[in-house]
Amino acid sequence: MGGLPSYGVQNETQEEKAVNLKNQATGGLFKKWTFDQEPLNTLPRGFVKEVTTDEPLGEWIVQGHAAAPSPPQALTGSSTCAQSCYQLLLVEGMQYEYPDLSVRFHTPERGVGSGGVVLGVRDARNFYTALVDPLSRQVRFVRFSDGLATVLGQAPVNLKPVEWHSLRVQRNTIISKDFIEVFVDGTLILSIEDQAFGLGQVGLVIAGTSTMWFDSFHAVPLFSHRPLSAPPAY
Repeated sequence: MGGLPSYGVQNETQEEKAVNLKNQATGGLFKKWTFDQEPLNTLPRGFVKEVTTDEPLGEWIVQGHAAAPSPPQALTGSSTCAQSCYQLLLVEGMQYEYPDLSVRFHTPERGVGSGGVVLGVRDARNFYTALVDPLSRQVRFVRFSDGLATVLGQAPVNLKPVEWHSLRVQRNTIISKDFIEVFVDGTLILSIEDQAFGLGQVGLVIAGTSTMWFDSFHAVPLFSHRPLSAPPAY
């Protein structure tokens, strides 16, 4: 991590923990984006583009899609990186420590590439990402730290015979153990233990040369399983 601090489990007093839990419920972090009220051919409001290399920024625009899970519009992300890169579309002004993220995604016919969600984003060089490659039917969970990508988990996936698939990523904790679970089409595919990143932005991602559609993006804070009081001494 090159000396970067870990934010996986923060030190909090009992009072701070109680306040943080309350803020998770009332802080306006329960969000859903269907992109149906956005102007066509524009970047959706409340999002910002980033890229992990010096490649040009990807194209993220709202377009009409009558077959989208939430019609009549959806979001398309396109990247033509000549080298390996991650194109991020981040939610502005919001940070989640233990998010529950879900999104519907679709790869056009004869489309290539991979995409998914990002979480724990500190900047364009430090974040987690869960990626689905529909063509190779592979799921990867990657930690991007100081600009270096490390695959923390990879597994094959049996995609359902539907046009739009679902991706869900949850980051949770039990006492001092942080874990991240990745579900595709409702099936648990990966479970990862890692504490490199904690509180951070969330958003969508496409990797390399890719084109992918997204719709019905949800971000919800999970309530911490950490105890509100210290365990008794024995």
